[in-house]
Amino acid sequence: MNEAIKEAKLAFNNNEVPVGGVLIDNKTNEIIERSYNKINVKKNAIYHCEIDLIINSCEKLSQKYLNDTVMFVTLEPCTMCASAISEVHIDKLYFGAYDEKNGGIEERKVILKKQHTFNTEIYGGIMEKECRSLLKNFFKKIRK
Repeated sequence: MNEAIKEAKLAFNNNEVPVGGVLIDNKTNEIIERSYNKINVKKNAIYHCEIDLIINSCEKLSQKYLNDTVMFVTLEPCTMCASAISEVHIDKLYFGAYDEKNGGIEERKVILKKQHTFNTEIYGGIMEKECRSLLKNFFKKIRK
């Protein structure tokens, strides 16, 4: 999660909502890809960190599924990102802060659950205090 937080700090410094993440090879523990939200820079509302990680990792590995991978992100994925995580068969998801407003896992309870074809293991609240602090500081900064 420390690496995901580093990415979130890059987002913060680039005036993006500070959500960062990494995708790791579950067999070698090496980072495949790292990213952060790029909605403003790409001028595209769906350019979330998780989507960027998935697209770049699939291209880098020349494959459509990301089996044997683990994703770390600093914020609970939205419904769109949670669905994408399931579609590409990511084995495990670790997220930092819970997203009470837009979370697609805990709040919606519809994505990444047993009724879906591929079951991603989910672990939330990892380093939540640090992840939430970045978000609070960002929104405090932009509301001044």
